[in-house]
Amino acid sequence: MQREQLADFLRRRREAIRPAEVGIADGPRRRTAGLRREEVAMLAGMSVDYVVRLEQGRSSQPSTQLLGALARALRLSDDERSHLFHLAGHQPPPADGIARLARAGLVRLLDLVGDTPAMVLSDLGEVLAQNRMSILLTGDHTGLTGDRRYVAYRYFTDPAIRDLHGPEEWQRHARQQVADLRAVAGRRAGDPAVTGLIERLRAASDDFRRLWAEHEVAVRRADRKTFLHPRVGRITMDCETLVTPDLGQQLLVLTPADAEAREKLELLRVLGVEEFPAAVPH
Repeated sequence: MQREQLADFLRRRREAIRPAEVGIADGPRRRTAGLRREEVAMLAGMSVDYVVRLEQGRSSQPSTQLLGALARALRLSDDERSHLFHLAGHQPPPADGIARLARAGLVRLLDLVGDTPAMVLSDLGEVLAQNRMSILLTGDHTGLTGDRRYVAYRYFTDPAIRDLHGPEEWQRHARQQVADLRAVAGRRAGDPAVTGLIERLRAASDDFRRLWAEHEVAVRRADRKTFLHPRVGRITMDCETLVTPDLGQQLLVLTPADAEAREKLELLRVLGVEEFPAAVPH
């Protein structure tokens, strides 16, 4: 671990970011160049004290999870993110595969959509980053581990998800999940991350095994989903999926399907602000 170089790199990247880039108002009394340490800590979900110790070269070796959170908070490019991992004494996550982090440009788009729920997913359905409204609507999915980090695996093995939808809606979404995974398997033929997930799903779910045998292929672009939220009740959202040119990552944007959904989403935003008064909308 190169503590002094890591400290210098983090400090310079923090000072290079304009607050507006991460959805923070740049008031007339701001004297700090770039972001404050408190703001980096808030965006990365870690303590201010740890950010201070990192920038002063006094910290223990940060975990890969903390480095990923810092990379997102500081809007690092792929090259900068790899450099960060090297300075901290870790191998950077591969450019492809299950350990990927959300691309810096997609994370910036999460900020730009403001109070519209949005998230970045890998092509295998891992949630790599979410904005605040997405977390308020669906919960925080970025910390899931094992096979539960894959949307398709949860969809076919978690009874709570099945109970959330009626039988017809569940069947429709289940078919879409499998068809999308088929497309990924075709693009990434022989990738053990893909083949392993498929085999585990085949072993865990009769429904998945049946649908997989039908060999339907389709990349999801648009959809409509119903969420049963514990605070605002049933809310229907239209889902628009924007994909990167290599189809490796997706930006999923959720917009209210009708006036009732708009009212409930606004209520959820207000309730969220009341519950988390210190939070800054992304």
